Amino acid sequence: MALWGNKDSFSNLTGVVSVDYANKIITGSGTTFVTAGISTGDVISIGVGNTFGEAVIAGVTSATQISIASTQFLSGAAISGIAYTVSQKPVYTLEDTNWDADEIYGVDEIEVGLAATTAYAVGHSGWVGLTTYTDMHGNLRVKHEVLVAGGILTAFDAEDDTFFPE
Repeated sequence: MALWGNKDSFSNLTGVVSVDYANKIITGSGTTFVTAGISTGDVISIGVGNTFGEAVIAGVTSATQISIASTQFLSGAAISGIAYTVSQKPVYTLEDTNWDADEIYGVDEIEVGLAATTAYAVGHSGWVGLTTYTDMHGNLRVKHEVLVAGGILTAFDAEDDTFFPE
């Protein structure tokens, strides 16, 4: 298992979830956890805008049940029939009080290029904390920090004198 992946949100998620805090079990209704590609180490965020918090997935039991490592970063409120998202962001970001959970994004090289001439420009691809605010003069301000730099891994082929992938 990698320490983090490259998906800031799985796009093929369905259904809603409920949490059993005592047993650290999340049960889904209409979910497809297995076929969605969710795995150990991914982060589940519960509620629109992460209302109920986040947890690290400890295991995927079935299409409708996953176990979580801890309930530490969940709100403690009853969670039943609630929307969710799953990402592969670094798990240490759950403890980072500098960024709200919905301010951390996986950014690839294409997105870096597209944002380069905007207020949202970032220095590297990877996992980026990004927050915006309006200053006292009404100007949009954007703060960002590269949490984990990413990029295309390349290797050198001495026989062809080239790098790959190209």
